[in-house]
Amino acid sequence: MSLTLVQFDFPFAGPWGQEMAGAFSGLAQDIAAEPGLVWKIWTENRDTGRAGGIYLFSSPEAARAYREKHSARLAAFGVTGIVAHEFDVNDDLSQITRAPL
Repeated sequence: MSLTLVQFDFPFAGPWGQEMAGAFSGLAQDIAAEPGLVWKIWTENRDTGRAGGIYLFSSPEAARAYREKHSARLAAFGVTGIVAHEFDVNDDLSQITRAPL
């Protein structure tokens, strides 16, 4: 399996913590059904006003398709300053450091 990691980071004014969880639970359900998604970690930093996520996909194609879809969705929400990266996962080294692959 060729795993691909996607990282999103963007300016965000809140809500944070439990309020974020309540506000975005529907979005989380939608993301959970995304083809090829293995898992997502939601990220937030109230001090810097940034949020995003780390996603693991089962293929580069699934990662690329989601990156395009989510970038467009964020832009439709009025989010600007989106930073998105794709990375290949080094399975051998990641297993040594206990990555949940």
